[in-house]
Amino acid sequence: MIQHEIKIANRFGLHARPASHVVDTADKYQSDIYFINGDHVANGRSILDLMSVAAGACILIIQIDGSDEEEAFEGILKVLKEEIEVEI
Repeated sequence: MIQHEIKIANRFGLHARPASHVVDTADKYQSDIYFINGDHVANGRSILDLMSVAAGACILIIQIDGSDEEEAFEGILKVLKEEIEVEI
């Protein structure tokens, strides 16, 4: 299992466009992908979950578990870096 904390600096957070790109990317992998913000856990394959977990600048934990977890993390991180401001 991989678990990384990222900081979303973009004040709009993980809004519709980047969330849809994250979902599209997550669907390419077999691993389970979750985004955690406090007590809220969002499935990385659900655009509604993602939009609700990261509204505005925040700290998120990305948790990935499965056979291709390293590749999945790199893919998700690439999308986030391209779409919104993130720091690891």
